[in-house]
Amino acid sequence: MLNRKRITVLNTVIIFGFLAIFFRLTDLMVFNHKNLSEKARLQQIKAEDIQVRRGNIYDRRGREFAVNVDLESLYCDAGEVSIDHKRLADLSAVLGTSPKAIKATFRPDRRFVWVDRKLRPEEAKKIKKILGMGAESGTGVKGFGFLPEPQRFYPKGKLASHVIGLVGLDNQPLEGLELKYNKYLTATGGKVYLPRDASGKMLSPGVDLEAKGNDILITIDEGLQYIVEKELDIAMEKWRAKAAVAIMMDPFTGEILALANRPTYDLNKLGNVSKREMRNRAITDIYEPGSTFKIIVGTAALEKKLVNTSTLFDCSKGSIEVGGKIIRDAHKHGMLTFKEVIQKSSNVGSIQLGMRLGKERIYEYAKLYGFGDLTGIDLPGEVSGWIRKPDKWSATSIGAISIGQEVAVTPLQVLRAYSAVANGGYLVEPHVVSEIRTHDGETVFSFGEPRKKRVVSSRTASIFKDILKTVVEEGGTAEDASVDGNQVAGKTGTAQIVDPATKRYSREKFVSSFVGFVPADKPELAMIVVIYEPRGQIYGGIVAGPVFRSIAAQSLSYLNVPREDSLEKNILLVWK
Repeated sequence: MLNRKRITVLNTVIIFGFLAIFFRLTDLMVFNHKNLSEKARLQQIKAEDIQVRRGNIYDRRGREFAVNVDLESLYCDAGEVSIDHKRLADLSAVLGTSPKAIKATFRPDRRFVWVDRKLRPEEAKKIKKILGMGAESGTGVKGFGFLPEPQRFYPKGKLASHVIGLVGLDNQPLEGLELKYNKYLTATGGKVYLPRDASGKMLSPGVDLEAKGNDILITIDEGLQYIVEKELDIAMEKWRAKAAVAIMMDPFTGEILALANRPTYDLNKLGNVSKREMRNRAITDIYEPGSTFKIIVGTAALEKKLVNTSTLFDCSKGSIEVGGKIIRDAHKHGMLTFKEVIQKSSNVGSIQLGMRLGKERIYEYAKLYGFGDLTGIDLPGEVSGWIRKPDKWSATSIGAISIGQEVAVTPLQVLRAYSAVANGGYLVEPHVVSEIRTHDGETVFSFGEPRKKRVVSSRTASIFKDILKTVVEEGGTAEDASVDGNQVAGKTGTAQIVDPATKRYSREKFVSSFVGFVPADKPELAMIVVIYEPRGQIYGGIVAGPVFRSIAAQSLSYLNVPREDSLEKNILLVWK
């Protein structure tokens, strides 16, 4: 009887024991499975953030401007590292640092520490030999390993550097499209997972890189960009200039075909690059445009029907007084028609135009053309420039502003204004990115139909276009900007720079420019060339005009645009 009671008690204890185990297992395996699995994973695997894989950047024809290459980075498990003095000295020699600095990375509290990152292939090879990696078991240094990391590489080097921009060591965006479109280029990040055994020792690491960012297609054409930069280099050397800018744009769509600045820099060599070299002067630097600003009084007077091409202006004195200040022409003229005022870039005639218009109308048309406002180009750092409201003008302002003084503009703003004449009267939105695609080719963004705003009538644009053609003909200020076989329309600019010390216009420092489009009647491209502080000559027609001609001639050939004189001969032969 006693034995039966003992057996019953024992069975009851056993049953309750199994029930307790069952409920505990149920709790662990069902109710707390997720939390416990995550804890186990965190104990078994160490996750370290690594750099994101950025999308590529391509030109309008699919040629690479920014890509990724995998380089090896050296890391260590500080708790396991044991290295002798000789190997440490050899390692420091390859890495170009001191043994003490390397030892400082061996922190016992860290199981994953970068020793050096993004090593050149030859450096990684030497380090592997020093550490005995790949040698027989027991002969190598424990605790070290290599991981692949994406390094941004720019196959074209300096080409279009101010457009493409760059990233830092950790792929953080610093300039250009890399900065402006960073959220599209990066998409997702990445991690490396380092598995460990029960004692915490590292097992063979596995690498898991998440999907790379989106690819960007830009409007820049590598061939046109090369032509522009080559000719800018020649101009910089010839005129010993301080700086230079050239922008080429499709006047109908606003697509930037080429954009270059001098000084420049190599995107792959950032060691001693200065802020001056990195400045995108095309959109960040303002200057007084001089005579290229005469597009305002010229087209406004036509639009308001205050003049026609034959309207006469008395410029015989060679000077005019405005608010007690005498403003002169560079060369003395007699009676000039409205067309000749623009062709010969007469300050006296342009100021008379401005006086007929009045300050309210001048300001109105300057704002219509976008001066004093951002163009909206998709590059970082653009400035708006400025033009004061009429109630802030002085007695001399109407004369100064009529000839491009007392206003501050960017080269891109001037180009956009002349593109409006080229395309029949519309202000377009300049842009550099045409499309964004996923790595699999799915379209994320497309620029689509260009946004445009009418600023002058097609009649006014057509008349002023014909006048701009005469600027590069005999008697005009830019005969050296003419292109053999194709007609050019454009305007010169020669502007004094204000000396910051005296607050007066310098007699030695000038900005020389030429802006135009070609072929004049059916423009394929519009372009501005700005040369800052040239030496030896100052006039836009002499300094910047020939640069425009050289770039335009080569670009038309590159784009297979036929010569107009050849077309005329063919038409004549067919007619005969």
